[in-house]
Amino acid sequence: MPRERDPLVVGGVIGDVIDPFNRSISLRVTYNSRDVSNGCEFKPSAVVNQPRVDIGGDDLRTFFTLVMVDPDAPNPSDPSLREYLHWLVTDIPATTGASFGQEIICYECPQPTVGVHRFVFMLFRQLGRQTVFAPRWRHNFNTRNFAELYNLGLPVAAVYFNCKRENGTGGRRQ
Repeated sequence: MPRERDPLVVGGVIGDVIDPFNRSISLRVTYNSRDVSNGCEFKPSAVVNQPRVDIGGDDLRTFFTLVMVDPDAPNPSDPSLREYLHWLVTDIPATTGASFGQEIICYECPQPTVGVHRFVFMLFRQLGRQTVFAPRWRHNFNTRNFAELYNLGLPVAAVYFNCKRENGTGGRRQ
């Protein structure tokens, strides 16, 4: 697919959060039996509980890190907390899912108050088990710096969805 048509490019995920990469592992993220596809929309009430995450691969000795961020926090027009870390799972064996990994930052459900937010799941191949550790805080997380710190390289898969406040347009609260 040409880069300019890639939904991750169109949605600004490549550029804002990660650099261009080649998808080499399958990543399936499911909330209540509904798959996340790039650019789809979920209401906050549909993403309260952590999703089921299934990953591909063929070598059980390979481990992955799953990162979920909101690059639009707290407000897409002023993302001063960019990127907000919603979930971090490490040591996920290939051909399994996030439930087989080590949750080092627990899932925090999306609760956007203003505007439409992108929630991005990225999968990275680890160099070995127990080689990735939790950051000190969730706000102003930087996926690129995190990947560099732990020698994760570029993602092997990524997918994102959009989410806005449940009622109203995402503007000021009354």
